[in-house]
Formats: sequence, C-alpha cells, structure tokens
Amino acid sequence: MARLLRKSTYLRPSLFGQLQTTGGLLEASSQLCLFSTKGKKKSKADTSDCGEENMSKKDLALKLAMDQITTSFGKGSIMWLGRGTAPKDVPVVSTGSFALDVALGIGGFPKGRVIEIYGPEASGKTTLALHVIAEAQKQGGYCVFVDAEHALDPALAKSIGVNAENLLLSQPDCGEQALSLVDTLIRSGSVDVVVVDSVAALVPKAELDGEMGDAHMAMQARLMSQALRKLSHSLSLSQTILIFTNQVRAKLSTFGGFGGPQEVTCGGNALKFYASVRVNIKRIGLVKKGDETIGSQVLVKIVKNKHAPPFRTAEFELEFGKGICRIAELIDLGCKHKFIMKSGGGMFYIGDHTFKGRETLKKFLSENYTIRSELESKLRQKLMMEHAAEVENEEVAADDATSSSATDEEIVVAAEA
Repeated sequence: MARLLRKSTYLRPSLFGQLQTTGGLLEASSQLCLFSTKGKKKSKADTSDCGEENMSKKDLALKLAMDQITTSFGKGSIMWLGRGTAPKDVPVVSTGSFALDVALGIGGFPKGRVIEIYGPEASGKTTLALHVIAEAQKQGGYCVFVDAEHALDPALAKSIGVNAENLLLSQPDCGEQALSLVDTLIRSGSVDVVVVDSVAALVPKAELDGEMGDAHMAMQARLMSQALRKLSHSLSLSQTILIFTNQVRAKLSTFGGFGGPQEVTCGGNALKFYASVRVNIKRIGLVKKGDETIGSQVLVKIVKNKHAPPFRTAEFELEFGKGICRIAELIDLGCKHKFIMKSGGGMFYIGDHTFKGRETLKKFLSENYTIRSELESKLRQKLMMEHAAEVENEEVAADDATSSSATDEEIVVAAEA
C-alpha cells in the first residue's frame, strides 16, 4: 500500500504538467486565430478607407444620395447622362416630305414627343398628319387617329398611302373621353403614332351639357394642361409620337398690331410648352394645270424645335386627293443644288435627258424609279454633308467662345496678382 501511494504521488505532477502544456497550446492556437481574423478585418477596413479617401466628401455624399434614390424608386430613376446605354441619335418617323425632313434637322418627327401642327383652314394639317401615319405603318407600327372633328375622309387616307385596315379610328363624344382613351393607348406601349384632330374640337363635357351661350372660361385650357401633365411621362416610356393638329384664331387685343401676335392657337398655352416641335403650315399659292387648279403650294415653318435649330422653312406641293407631291420636291431641290439644270423656255436637263416643261419632267421621274431614287440619294448625301458642316462650324464657334472666356479669366487673375 505504501508503494502504491508513493507511485500515485509521482504520477500526479506529470499528469498535471501534460494538461497544462495542452491547455497552453490550445490557448496559443485560439489567440493566433483571433489575431488572424483581426488582421483580415483590419485589411478590409484599410482598403475601404483607402477607396473612400480617394473620393472627396462631395463625391461620397453624392454617391450615397444616388444609392438611396435607387433603393427608394428603383433602378434607372437617376443616372449619368453621358454614361448611359441610351442611343444618342433620336429615333424619328419621316413626315412624308423630303424638304420638311431636312428642315427638321433630324430626318422627321422625334419619337416619344408631342408635336403640334397648326395653321389656317385648308392648309394641309390633316394631310401632313396622315402622311406621318403612312410612314409609320411602313415601318410596321400601329397608329391611332382620334377624329374629334368627325370629318375624316377614308378615300383621302387611302390615296395618301394609309393602310385603313391597320388604322385605329376613334370619334369621341367629348374632350375628356378623347384624352382618356389616348392616355390608355399610350400607356399600353403598343402604339407608334397617335393623331388628335383637332384641339379646337375637344369640347369639355360640361360645355356639352350646358346651354347655348353659357360662358365656360378656360375650361378647355385646363383640360389640355391636365392631360399633357399626365401624358408626358408615359410618352417617353412608350416612344409614341403624339400629334395635335390645331386651329388659329384672330387676336383682337393687339388693336391692329403693335408688335404682338395677330393670331393665337386654341387650347391655351400648355401645348406650346409641352410640344417638342411646333409646325406652322399655310398655303402660299395654287398649283394649276392649264386653267384647272390641281393643288396648292404650301409653306411650312418650324416655330419650335428642341432637337435642331428652329425657324427653318420648307415648301412643297399638296395635290388635291393625293397628298404631298414628292416628285415636285425632288425637282425643286435638284434645281437648287444643281443636280437638275434649268434654262430659259422651261427646259430641264438631267444627265443626257432633256425635257420641255415641268409636267414632262414629273411624268418621266414618276415612271423611272431608278433615276428618281438616284436623284434622291444624291440630294440626301448633299444635304447630310451640309448639315455636318453646320454642326462642325457650331462646335468650332463654341470652342472659340470657351477659349476666349478662359483667356479673359486668366487676364483678370494676372491683373489681381
């Protein structure tokens, strides 16, 4: 027994020593793991601090604000203009007139915008709108014609080139109904062109329910203002062209004219502000064949244009029952740019061909598609080169203006020093 007690006293310190060594190893390993995780966290914090240090306080505040806006309102609610993937060139639909497309500067009416076509009676407002519909249908789009005047001629639409089977027609009872269905169609995102003919015929329901002679002050203007506020956002999303035709009224408050406008459009001022392109169309003459009047000469002035310089003009012929005469436009532009030579006695020359009289040349071009398309391509190339030269000159003038302002600032700084 004494021997067993002695052996147990010898074994106790050895066992406790082993346990202490293993405990020390465990503590050391846990401390190493703790240091390693602290080092990783510290390295990540250092890199983020370096990234934030590279950004100024202003940039960091802007980034946080943009992240908050994106989280609250969704992706795309705010973005950088020059860094987006949106195309720089505005998608357009041709107006059906070669001269008007050139005058607009972008090749037609822009998509996703409001267009106003106004002018006196029988000047060609509805005809021009129908040409835009025909051009949009050629691209495979769906179009809507809201006939508030209840005066659309289907035969004229077909002769212009409108596919009547694929044209949606509405003849609303009141202005609220017309603008409500326009809003519904645009929000669907499946319509390319919507034409409202005309603003003057959008009669408010309260006026229809009232008696003759009742005064309804600014009711139509308030209706148009509310409708355009609602439509502007959905137009941009759906890329639909909304065309309003409008009539003009004489302004009596000018007392014979002291520099003020002699005529005003219907529906208040809201349409003037929301429209990206405003076109004034008027008749300046008649087209005659012998003693018979076969059409009218039309002058179009671009009063407002958000995509190109405004106040450009275009002239073309409107043939009764047929619409815009594109061949007459080609002849006029060809003579202007020397692709068609004209001499006395009404003689015209295209290459080796000689024609006596304008009607003979029109007949030849209508029958020869190859020569007509070649003349059109030459004119398009010539006009595009002129447009590019104008843009380059504008950029040079802007650079000169900025450089001159910079030199002025340097002079001021030098004088203060």
